[in-house]
Amino acid sequence: MKIFGPLYERTLGWARHRNAPTLLTILSFAEAVIFPVPPEVMLAPMCLSRPRRGFWFATLSLVGSLLGAVVGYLLGHFAYELVKPLFEALGWIGKIEHQVAMLREIAAQSPWKVFWLLVIAGFTPIPLKFFTWASGIVGVPLLPFLASMFIGRGKRVFLVALAIRIGGARAEAALRRYIEPIGWAAMLLLVGALGWLIWHTQQGA
Repeated sequence: MKIFGPLYERTLGWARHRNAPTLLTILSFAEAVIFPVPPEVMLAPMCLSRPRRGFWFATLSLVGSLLGAVVGYLLGHFAYELVKPLFEALGWIGKIEHQVAMLREIAAQSPWKVFWLLVIAGFTPIPLKFFTWASGIVGVPLLPFLASMFIGRGKRVFLVALAIRIGGARAEAALRRYIEPIGWAAMLLLVGALGWLIWHTQQGA
């Protein structure tokens, strides 16, 4: 089943728009709150078309993601019960409640485990909204939460910008060609990390 490839193709048109930097920031913000499209699929072609501004585009994406992470966190913390029926209708409730239960269990053992889990989550192509909402519901401390988002998401967007700056069209073509296996490999990495954290937590209980 292909997921990441079609999303990449869909956002190529957005990357060519004259207001692409604004759209990238909005996309990054929305992805951390409710939207399922990862911002890198727009960031990569933008960096290719204007490589000298690649790191600026990455900065805009990171700022949008951090602002969206704060909104998702606050919504999860203060408005979860109000929007719970909407999440049930969208089919997201199971994933969110799974993240909530996992974060609560890990947070009870060690705040640092939660921090590194969120760093890994920010680096993977899994939509950030599941983690921002879950963090707010659980009540993960806000400053460590933002630090984890900054590190995890910052690595993603700046590595994309750097790869395009060094590799040019060849790097973008490789991203387009391998976006599907890269996406699934990142998801498997996250699942493995989650499994290890849960196992380690249970061993220490």
